[in-house]
Amino acid sequence: MRAQFVLSEIGVGLRRNLTMTFAVIVSVALSLALFGGSLLMSDQVNTMKGYWYDKVNVSVFLCNKSDAESDPNCAKGAVTEDQKKEIRTDLDKMTVVDEVTYESQDQAYKHYKEQFGDSPLAASLTPDQMQESYRIKLKDPEKYEVVATAFDGRDGVQSVQDQKGILDNLFGLLNGMNWAARAVMALMLVVALMLIVNTVRVSAFSRRRETGIMRLVGASGFYIQAPFIMEAAVAGLIGGTVACGFLVIARYFIIDHGLALSEKLNLINFIGWDAVLTKLPLILATSLLMPALAAFFALRKYLKV
Repeated sequence: MRAQFVLSEIGVGLRRNLTMTFAVIVSVALSLALFGGSLLMSDQVNTMKGYWYDKVNVSVFLCNKSDAESDPNCAKGAVTEDQKKEIRTDLDKMTVVDEVTYESQDQAYKHYKEQFGDSPLAASLTPDQMQESYRIKLKDPEKYEVVATAFDGRDGVQSVQDQKGILDNLFGLLNGMNWAARAVMALMLVVALMLIVNTVRVSAFSRRRETGIMRLVGASGFYIQAPFIMEAAVAGLIGGTVACGFLVIARYFIIDHGLALSEKLNLINFIGWDAVLTKLPLILATSLLMPALAAFFALRKYLKV
C-alpha cells in the first residue's frame, strides 16, 4: 500500500466533510475531557479521603452541670473524676484506639472563642458551660462503632460523635457529582460515535465510484477501508489532543494559578501533575482507537468485495 495515496485520501476526506469533521473533533474533545475529568475527580476524592480520614477524631463528650439539667443522657449529673478516669482507662485498653487527647472546659472555651469569636452567642458563654471531652484518633476510621457502642449511654457521657460522618456526606456529594459527569460523558461519547459513523458513511457514499473501481481492479478490503478508518482516527486524535489540552489548562488555572485553589484552600490536599499526566496517554489512545473501530464496523456493508 502506498503511504502517499493513503495520506492524500485522508486529506481529501477531511476537507470534503469539513463541517462534520469539525463536529466530530468537538464532540470527541468534550466527551474525552469529561472522561478525563471524571477520572481526576475520582483521584481527588480518594486523595481527600486518605488525607482527611487519617485526621478525623471520635469525640466522647462528657456531661457538665448544664447538661445535667437539660439532657436526658446526663440525668445522673455531671461527670465525676472517677468516671473520667474509668473512661480514660477503658479507652487506653481498646486496640482500635491509636491516640487519646483530653480537652478541658477551659481549652474547649478557648477553641470556641478562636473559631466563633464573632458570634453573638460567644459573648454569653462561660467556660463552665463548655463540655470536657476525649478526642480519640482511631487506627482505622471505619471502627467508629466500636467506640460508640462502648461509651454511648454510659454514666457521665453526654454523646459520642464521629467526624467521619460529616466527611462521608461531603464525599457522597462529590461522588454524586462525579457520576453525573460520567453520565454526561457517556451521552457525549454516544453522540461522538454517531457523528463518526455518519461522517464515515457520507464520505464512503461520496466516493463510491472510486471504491467501486478499486474493487474491480482487485484491491483488498483493508486497502479500501484504510483511508476512511484513518480519517476517523485522525479526527478523533485531534479531538483527544484538544481534550488533553483542556485538562492541562484546567489543572493549571484552577489549582495552581488563576483561581489558585491550592493557595486559597490549604486544608484540601489537591491531586498533583502526575495524576493528570498519567491520564493523558489513556485519553489519546481512546481518541485514536474509538473512531477507528467505529469506522471499521460502519464500513463493512459498504466495502464488501
